[in-house]
Amino acid sequence: MARYNSFTFTDPIPYQAAIRDAEVELLVTGRGDFHAELTQIDLDRLWMQYGCESLPRVSHAAVGSERVPIMFLADTDQAAVHFSGKEVSTAAIVVNGVATTHHLRTSGPCRWATVSLPSNDWAAITGPAGRGLTPGSLARLVQPGCESMARLAELHRAIRQLASAAPSTFSHPEVILSLEQELMKATMRCLPGQEQTETRSGHHHSAIVKRLEDLLAANYDKPLYLAEICQAVGASERTLRICCEEHLGMGPTRYLWRRRMQLARRALTLADPAITTVT
Repeated sequence: MARYNSFTFTDPIPYQAAIRDAEVELLVTGRGDFHAELTQIDLDRLWMQYGCESLPRVSHAAVGSERVPIMFLADTDQAAVHFSGKEVSTAAIVVNGVATTHHLRTSGPCRWATVSLPSNDWAAITGPAGRGLTPGSLARLVQPGCESMARLAELHRAIRQLASAAPSTFSHPEVILSLEQELMKATMRCLPGQEQTETRSGHHHSAIVKRLEDLLAANYDKPLYLAEICQAVGASERTLRICCEEHLGMGPTRYLWRRRMQLARRALTLADPAITTVT
């Protein structure tokens, strides 16, 4: 039997914890009240997600090894979105690698969707089209044909609407099987699309930002200065600033400060107020 859940959030911390297929650290970068909706549908092997967010943000996501998510923008009327420094058009899909990390930066309200399968299923189902969905593979942007992309987005939307309006429909195994097969076909039609190859400099910049995240994780409770950061990540101050602007939309010092404030807030939110103080 399929499972359907829909959630609303006014705090990014529980929202990021609820997102599946990756461990997500989400940093809201816009002013105002945060609001998000998250829909999750498990057909059988194939899982669906849909997120709707009210404010711009930058997120750091670590994709696990159990499942491989494919992400795309859920509709065309969207502000700019960047995946690891590259702009994601509404006609593109992000094909994640297994056990990889990436940043996703939005510049306004965003509506995104994913489909995912167990990582072991991809090779058997997709054949050569799934060559980028194996352990050790890198995430990449793919530009499907307009018709294939429109079919995937519309089918994802139709299944969500059906789950919301008539959830009892999903109690029928034959309905679940049919929907899963159609959504899988639509996804497979998108995979052989034209791939946006990453330049050598783009790969180098991604590696620098990853080392920055690793440095922050290892030194979240220690002061870090720009010269020290540059030495640790193996980049000049100019290169580090360029990388951070590409991937994070801000300079390294500002990003580290905001991430630390977020980590402190999360620690206070999750702590026992009887024994934990702000100090």
